[in-house]
Amino acid sequence: MARFHALRVAEVERLTDDSVALTFTVPEELREAYRHTAGQHLALRRRVAGEEVRRTYSICSPAPDPGGAGPRTLRVGVRLVEGGAFSTYALKELAAGDEVEVMTPAGRFTLEPAPGLYAAVVGGSGITPVLSIAATLLARERTARFCLVRGDRTAASTMFLEEVADLKDRYPDRFQLVTALSREEQQAGLPSGRLDRERLTALLPALLPVGAVAGWFLCGPYGLVTGAEQALRTLGVPRDRVHQEIFHVTDAPASPRPAGPAHSTLTARLDGRSGTWPVQDGESVLETVLRVRSDAPYACKGGVCGTCRAFLVSGEVRMDRNFALEPEETEAGYVLACQSHPVTEGVEVDFDR
Repeated sequence: MARFHALRVAEVERLTDDSVALTFTVPEELREAYRHTAGQHLALRRRVAGEEVRRTYSICSPAPDPGGAGPRTLRVGVRLVEGGAFSTYALKELAAGDEVEVMTPAGRFTLEPAPGLYAAVVGGSGITPVLSIAATLLARERTARFCLVRGDRTAASTMFLEEVADLKDRYPDRFQLVTALSREEQQAGLPSGRLDRERLTALLPALLPVGAVAGWFLCGPYGLVTGAEQALRTLGVPRDRVHQEIFHVTDAPASPRPAGPAHSTLTARLDGRSGTWPVQDGESVLETVLRVRSDAPYACKGGVCGTCRAFLVSGEVRMDRNFALEPEETEAGYVLACQSHPVTEGVEVDFDR
């Protein structure tokens, strides 16, 4: 089960006018608890006006070697969101020496390093987990190659410029970088404009042998990720080679929700203990559990991070949104508790599977 621990902030590094990198020190006794796979994220927690606020941020530092010790530090990227309760705090108040409650790593937008050619299409802060994925892969697999296609508004708004440039310098024959700016012309490289479906369908085959790519990693705003996924589908890429993580889902449509039963009960198993409770009108599975179990796992509540994944043992639910589970996971019976609403009188879920 995921757990929160208070970690001390070692550094707050300004990346752009609206983004920072936070580095946390991991105490010796917690290094194994914070061992992570490249691409995973952390949930950060604080209280605002008496209410708990959680936000998820991807780890940008390379993953520790499997045979070595856990990480001494963890680094995440935070971009300012207008009105954001945590991002505003991170950019304007947080300082080295402060403590933040940090959940142990979670997420399945990951890559276990293996030989082969890999590629990513990212937009904005979507570079954060992919930076960890690319750095970890190239360091561990001497024959692996990685192609990064990234889109940003301007050069000044581009996160982790130095870190990406360092990868290019260290692995000139194995790391390929292509940048598109939507609001600024570049002296070299692609003409300005968004990386939409049409553009990517034409661009990707010109950059690399699309069919030979072992894994595609799409990360960023909803429009970019869905456009890139449609482009890859058009190019004949098998579904199981495409991995997605969506940031900022405010423009994403929700599935229509059928009316649930007048009375429904939920049984949930969590951390080895089970309970059964009535579902109040309009509640999600997660909201029902949180009324009596404050330790229920969650982070974003937006169907993006996958922290609240649970196995549907019996009954039926409908999910409003799902941007975290792969089709294979939903077919196997997994649901996102934050997005699931009972449509049968009895529902049972298991958070421990």
